[in-house]
Amino acid sequence: MRAMTSAAIQVTGVHRVFTRKKDQVVALDDVDLTVGAGEFVSLIGPSGCGKSTLLRLVADLDAPTSGSIQVFGKPARQARLDQDYGIAFQQAGLLPWRTVSGNIELPLALHGYPKADRRSRAAELLELVGLSDFAQHHPDQLSGGMQQRVAIARALAERPRLLLMDEPFGALDEMTRERMQNELVRICAETGAAVLFVTHSIPEAVFLSDRVVVMSPRPGRIVDVVAVQAGGLGPSQDRTDAVRDAESFFHSVARVRELLHGAPAPGARGVEAR
Repeated sequence: MRAMTSAAIQVTGVHRVFTRKKDQVVALDDVDLTVGAGEFVSLIGPSGCGKSTLLRLVADLDAPTSGSIQVFGKPARQARLDQDYGIAFQQAGLLPWRTVSGNIELPLALHGYPKADRRSRAAELLELVGLSDFAQHHPDQLSGGMQQRVAIARALAERPRLLLMDEPFGALDEMTRERMQNELVRICAETGAAVLFVTHSIPEAVFLSDRVVVMSPRPGRIVDVVAVQAGGLGPSQDRTDAVRDAESFFHSVARVRELLHGAPAPGARGVEAR
């Protein structure tokens, strides 16, 4: 087990209740989750189970009703102020009037980095995501997959130790999605960032993750965790296309599917980092 101080994310006893007029909606119920430094963890579950809510709480875009969240040993708000994480959503959210390079530079500009440093970092990230030839293009000149690569590069601009990703490939076609998954594996291997990744795709979760956290229908609870690496696929940063044809891959996919269809292993709510 990793030492607690090395945890990228520590969620303890988190509840999130939304109040609408006289009604209360319990989105998350007593959630415990630890994500180790450098670990890739996916959240999967039915629509409305609280996956994105949990990610938003970690990102300090919302606050828990009760419980605590720490990011690298800090309160979530302090981690946000310290730019300890980057975020990528399903929509790339690029500014159409800025070039590709300008979009990547944006968070650096907002935090006062000198122009030369911004340009140097953008060039470095464009090389990382394979888009050096598109630095002066605008978003509408790029495919959906290319736009998502720019969004990931922007999320990495300030060298975060953690990436929070909410269905970043959900709007892509299957072939592009698989290519983007391969790209993300490579990027994570090169940067060493931990990742908390929300998805509805079982094969995507298994391919990318060290562990897949399976959540129940609302109120969202963690019902079980599938340790993909322990299941024979090796570390997430070493995954290649060949993994998709491995017997252990199909076993892990089947296990996650079984849990989603209502057959969780008993007593597996708490999650520890590997």
